Amino acid sequence: MAERLYLYPVWLRLWHIVNALMFLVLIATGISMQYSNPDAPLIRFDLAVRFHNIAGVIVSINYLIFIAGNLATGNGRHYRIMFEGYFKRVLQQMDYYLRGHFKGEKAPFPVTADRKFNPLQQGTYVGAMYLLLPLIIITGLALLFPETIANRIGNFSGIYLTALLHASVGFLLSLFMVIHIYFSTMGATPSSNFKGMVTGWHEPH
Repeated sequence: MAERLYLYPVWLRLWHIVNALMFLVLIATGISMQYSNPDAPLIRFDLAVRFHNIAGVIVSINYLIFIAGNLATGNGRHYRIMFEGYFKRVLQQMDYYLRGHFKGEKAPFPVTADRKFNPLQQGTYVGAMYLLLPLIIITGLALLFPETIANRIGNFSGIYLTALLHASVGFLLSLFMVIHIYFSTMGATPSSNFKGMVTGWHEPH
């Protein structure tokens, strides 16, 4: 049996926990601001705005910690995609998720000390962490300081387009979070990957 691996250092676990908690606050307050009945809001509007802004600032600061941590440690190497044969590897991983996992087959790209993410994870994590998260932070900060936004972009209000982009990216990141939680149950046991974020140790299949 493969030995367990220490893959999640303290700084990464703390970053991950803070990020997850703040995203839950952002999702709840964002939904409340966008879709609640004004006469019966999920969260009182002024409180939703306040908590949303606070959580957004914390996520922004936390993102800087993530970037600094990746630069200062070896964790950043897990986000470097080797493009040669990448699409073929993604198809292999998708086949495993859709069929092989449920038939008890071995994962085509098991976790090792040098490969923390499988190809599908790597692509989606790079997209989420280096494209979507910066976009939602930039648009969120712009909405927090609306005087920085252009009054008009074409025939549309600059604030309206910024808010639309912010909400759209928020939806995609919320979807990513749900899928991320689901695939995290596909570890050695349904709870082993979650325990790893507490202990730092990855339990092999």
